[in-house]
Amino acid sequence: MRKDFGKTNWLVPQPVMIVTSYDERGIPNAMNAAWGGIYDEHKVMICLATDHKTTMNLYHTNEFAICFPTSKHVVEADYVGIVSGNEVRNKFDKLNLTITKSKLVNAPIIEEFPIALECRISSIQEVDVGTTIVIGDVLNTSVDKSMLDYSGKVDSEKFDFIAYDPINHKYRKIGKEIADAFICGLEIK
Repeated sequence: MRKDFGKTNWLVPQPVMIVTSYDERGIPNAMNAAWGGIYDEHKVMICLATDHKTTMNLYHTNEFAICFPTSKHVVEADYVGIVSGNEVRNKFDKLNLTITKSKLVNAPIIEEFPIALECRISSIQEVDVGTTIVIGDVLNTSVDKSMLDYSGKVDSEKFDFIAYDPINHKYRKIGKEIADAFICGLEIK
C-alpha cells in the first residue's frame, strides 16, 4: 500500500552543496544550495534564485566552487543557507572556517570541507522569473589528503558526508558501503 503526497521534488539523499564565490570587491560568499547535482560527465548544475548574492557574484566572476561539508560542520553549512549574502556583507566573519583562493578559478575553497569542485560557468540563464540555472564545467576536484587511503585513492568512508532530507527538513549522515556498484547486480544477470 502506498500513500500519495502530490507534486513533490523529493530526491533523496540530496547532497549538501556549499557554493562559494567572490563578489566584485573580492569579498567571499557561501550559500547552501539545495537544488543541484550532476549535469554531465564533467559538469554540474545548480538552480538559484536570481536575486541571491551568489547569483550576482556568478554573473560577475563566471567562476565558483562547490564545497561538501561533513557532519562536524553542519551548523556552519546551515548558517550559510539561512543568512543572505545580500544582508550580511561577509558570512565568513562569523564562521570559524578557513578559506583559501582556488588555484584554478576565482572562488574561495573552504579548507574544513574535504571535497571542492572548482568550476567555470559554461551556461547561466534565467529560466523563469526569479530562477537562474547555472551549468559549471568542473576544472578540478580537490580532496583533503586526510581523506585518502594508504595508496593515495579517495576513501569515501572517511568523509562523513551529510545529505539534506527534503521530506523531513533534516540533515542526515550518509552511511557505510553496502555493495559494489555495477557489480552486485550481475548475480541476477
